[in-house]
Amino acid sequence: MEAFFRTHTYLVEHVHAPVRRNLMDEICWNDRMIGIKGTRGVGKTTFLLQYAKENFDTKDRQCLYINMNNFYFQERGIADFAGDFVRHGGRVLLIDQVFKQPNWSSELRKCYDLYPQLKVVFTGSSVMRLKEENPELNGIVKSYNLRGFSFREFLNLKTGTNFRAYSLEEILSNHEHIIKYILPQARPQLYFQDYIHHGFYPFFLEQRNFSENLLKTMNMMTEVDILLIKQIELKYLTKIKKLFYQLAVGGPKAPNISQHAIDIETSRATVMNYIKYLADARLINMIYPVGEDFPKKPSKVMMHNSNLMYAIYPNTVDKQDAMETFFVNSMWKDHTVNQANKDHFYIVDGNKKFRICDAKSEQKLRMSPDTIYARYNTEIGKDNQIPLWLLGFLY
Repeated sequence: MEAFFRTHTYLVEHVHAPVRRNLMDEICWNDRMIGIKGTRGVGKTTFLLQYAKENFDTKDRQCLYINMNNFYFQERGIADFAGDFVRHGGRVLLIDQVFKQPNWSSELRKCYDLYPQLKVVFTGSSVMRLKEENPELNGIVKSYNLRGFSFREFLNLKTGTNFRAYSLEEILSNHEHIIKYILPQARPQLYFQDYIHHGFYPFFLEQRNFSENLLKTMNMMTEVDILLIKQIELKYLTKIKKLFYQLAVGGPKAPNISQHAIDIETSRATVMNYIKYLADARLINMIYPVGEDFPKKPSKVMMHNSNLMYAIYPNTVDKQDAMETFFVNSMWKDHTVNQANKDHFYIVDGNKKFRICDAKSEQKLRMSPDTIYARYNTEIGKDNQIPLWLLGFLY
């Protein structure tokens, strides 16, 4: 136990969180079992340590961070360890990468039932289905998602500002006023392309090659998050990776399921399952027409965020594709995004029609009053024309 406390103290003292995540204030911390999911690389470990730093003195033994990567937990269960922790006065146990522990969900249930004075906060992969696949956690776990940096968070970090997030309703009804508030303090257009290229994952702050780091992270998503959690045999890994690469370089479009099945030598049903796993891992997004969903074939598959595009095929990224990927990714947190019946058009929340367009070439467009134009290559907007970067302030 002493070794774990020493590690906890060191990590909390040295945690560096340059941006305070909004999720910290959205979680109801009074709940006894809290799950925080998120794709690899978005800062879940830092989030746990930041919570400990904000709420407990580093020497306070009521709170303890542990990581299931520690080989110690191959022999000892979470519930047994938690019992020792509680007997030593522990009240808040922060468990990182909980899925690395065999029978983790039943172990968490034991913690909940045996130690009513204990709060457990754990992190897991976005691939995990906490309630659907782990019925023992139904009714006791509150699940949240930690996303990568929004453009707002990236801009605040780069400029030292503290702009707040805005709801979609605020942006649609009041974007001209919001922009007049932002522009005297920062020039978003100067930072927008940097965000598109490398701003979503917090590890761009590390002194390492970002693209190489992101490629390593993508491999870990497929090798660990998908294979381990979905219990897929290792021999199928190359098929999943090949499919992902084909989907990536093909650009945002409807996948040819039959051709992919031929290319990776598997069935159409398996291709669809692999596509769903890649979407769960936050490597791709599946876009459907309004009213449709999986297991139907998506009308469009695109990368989950634009950073992935530049890591996989940096020399051939299409600007329009990158902007549409940013739009979908920004909307995804609190809104549903569906494919409209024309290219570059999307339906948000079932009733708002958006078109993603280049402000420099929009003279060719016939503006329609029933469409919201999210325009890139501009900092300002008017009426139903909104600068695309402002949608990066949704969280």
